[in-house]
This record gives sequence, C-alpha cells and structure tokens, in this order.
Amino acid sequence: MDDQRNFRSSYYEKVGFRSVEEKKSLEMLLRDRPFDKAKLKQFCLRFTVPAIYRNFLWKILLDVIPPLEESHKFVMIQRTIEFNDLQRALKVVSTIDETTKPSEIFLLMWLLKNRRSKIDIRSQLETPMLRSMNKMAVSLWNISEDLEEDERLVNVYWILSGFIEKVQKFSNEIGRLQECTYTMLEREDKELYNHLKNTSALQTLPFDVWFMSCFAGIISDGSITKIWDKITVGACRILIFVAVAMLTTLKRCIISQCQNTDQVVEVINHITEETSEVIVNKAIECWQQSGSVMLQNQNTLPHS
Repeated sequence: MDDQRNFRSSYYEKVGFRSVEEKKSLEMLLRDRPFDKAKLKQFCLRFTVPAIYRNFLWKILLDVIPPLEESHKFVMIQRTIEFNDLQRALKVVSTIDETTKPSEIFLLMWLLKNRRSKIDIRSQLETPMLRSMNKMAVSLWNISEDLEEDERLVNVYWILSGFIEKVQKFSNEIGRLQECTYTMLEREDKELYNHLKNTSALQTLPFDVWFMSCFAGIISDGSITKIWDKITVGACRILIFVAVAMLTTLKRCIISQCQNTDQVVEVINHITEETSEVIVNKAIECWQQSGSVMLQNQNTLPHS
C-alpha cells in the first residue's frame, strides 16, 4: 500500500497535480474528532494548504475556533457579537464611519480590544508594527473576497488578530532574521551580495517592514498565502528564505539597473504575480531543503 501511495505521489508531482494528493491528505486529517492541531501544524509545514480549506484551517491554527467541531457555531456567534460590540463602540465615539477602510477598522478594533487605544487612536496606526499589519489586513481582505460581507468582516478581523499575535512573538527576532538574511544571501549569491553592499543598499533595505508584514503588499496576494500557511504555525524563519529568493530572482534587474536603495525598493515594489509565484515556490523549496520543518519546534533561530 505504501509503495502504491508513493507511486501516486510521484506521478502527481511529475504531471503537476501534487495538490491532489495534498488535498486528500488534509481531508483525512479533518476527519479526526476533535481536530488534531499537532497533525494540522505538521501538514502546514510540509505542504501548501488547499485554498478551499485555508480559511477554516487558519482559524483553527490561529485559535479563532477550537479543535472541537461541536463548539464552532457557538464560538463564532460569540466572536461575531464581540466584533459588533467593538465596531459599534468605535462608531459611537466617531473614530470610524462609512468611509473608513476595512483594514483600518480591524486595527482600530484590535487596539480597543487589547486596551491599547490612546486619545489620538488614529495616530497609532502610523507606528511601524501597525503600518505593517495594515498591509497584511489589506491582503487578507483581498483574498477573502469570496465570503459574504458580514462573514468576511468577522473572519478577516479574527484571523488578522491571530497573525498579529504571531508577528508580535517574533518581532524581537527581526534583527536576527535580518542578519541571517545577509549571511544566507552572501552564501547563495556572492555577486549580488557584493553589489548590494557596495551600493549601500544591503544595510538600508526595509527588511524590518517586509518581515513584520510577512511580505504583504510585496508578494502578490495569490502567492503570499503559501508563506502565511507556515506563519500560522510560527515558522518565522521562512521569511529569511523569501527575502533571499526575492533578491536572487530579481538579480539581473538589480545589478543592471540599481545603484542605491530607492532603486532596489522600486524594483521590488513592482513584482508581478508570475514572479511572486516563482519567488514563493523557490523560498519554500529552499526552506524545506534546509531542514527547517524539523527545526520548527526549536525556540531559537538556528545560524544560517
């Protein structure tokens, strides 16, 4: 039986239908009652979550809903009530109105819920962390457009809250992630590394913004979800590989056209959907080959 399954997996991968096997594997895991979060986390580390299950799986892994399916309806009713209460409170004090963007509403609600609101609450949205989270909120809103409006609002708010918690946990490691990125880039592409270093771009590129936003607004929404599958289980180290894959994929353009940080950033800000897919697939492949799936349960970032 194992031989047959291995043959099928190999065949599907060769003809471009690896996702067929992954979807079947996930469906088997979702038959467990209650859902086994440890197994679902391992699935996210090893595979790409099928789009049809992503919203549901993210909610489980980000603790929006519990592993016990019988509680899902009740929990989401309570989540919706809390969402409506927070939104109503912001409307009453005229912090938001009909013209406020959904992404801003979510962040203002999050500040209120976590008792971090200040008198000038809107100015808080300009802090580096929340500016990065705003980029993520916009992407989450875009990729959930197939949901009904009310469900979309509630789902995106709670999923975003889960991602904010994940980012906060590794925010103190941003400097280390950046150093690991330099080391890996130097090892993978010495020519590109030297060019960026000699033009003073390497040390001034906004890696901190890219890492805190998990590359939202840089990598296309259709591709970035594959990276966020890993972020839901706390695999922040994959961001190093995304950064290196992004720079090496754009190497020809960077070396031929860019002589300073602004020019490099301009190139990166215009990454196409096709290039985004190449970058993400390359990053995931290199990340998995490095053994990061096995290292995920460790608390510290290994040296790159």
